[in-house]
Amino acid sequence: MVAVIGPNGAGKSTLLKAIFGLLPAQAGTVLLNGADVTGKPPDALVQNGLSYVPQVENVFPSLTIQENLEMGAFIRRNGVRERMDEVFHLFPDLAARKSENTGKLSGGQRQMLALARALMLDPKVLLLDEPSAGLSPKMVGTIFERINAINEAGTAVLLVEQNAREALSLCRRGYVLAMGRNRLEGEALSLLNNEEVGRLYLGA
Repeated sequence: MVAVIGPNGAGKSTLLKAIFGLLPAQAGTVLLNGADVTGKPPDALVQNGLSYVPQVENVFPSLTIQENLEMGAFIRRNGVRERMDEVFHLFPDLAARKSENTGKLSGGQRQMLALARALMLDPKVLLLDEPSAGLSPKMVGTIFERINAINEAGTAVLLVEQNAREALSLCRRGYVLAMGRNRLEGEALSLLNNEEVGRLYLGA
């Protein structure tokens, strides 16, 4: 699990969109399992094991929780029910309300549903854009617990987060973006204890 932190406007969300083929990459290469996937459209990337959860508009509010998960499995040919059961096991609070309309969920519950929907295709890599944005401190803790569980189950995670301290505490490695460029990188714990990172990005 890798964290990307930095101030607003640093290019964190743009980075994820470029990786996922939503924006054209101006330079560099995107490798997925050693294969060059730079510039491939999102549907092709999804079929190759990449999932992306944007910060906003990441669920279908007019559908039920279960229908949202079914939409997440749209290219899966078999095993949908079994995978849904596995996802509900990870998100039991969603399982208890699977027939409810998503529009009734709180912000934190919608974020959990967005994570759950992204897992329906059993991705190799999960791109997360600000999953804790706008959530209560208690719900932030819950979201990060779920993300950690997803990672421990075998899915690689690239986490863009404004909550830099929590992100670095959770991840193994980190990158600090500033003005669209990679300013610092290293082991997450090392960045967490770095005086410059603390002064500029952690409020230390």
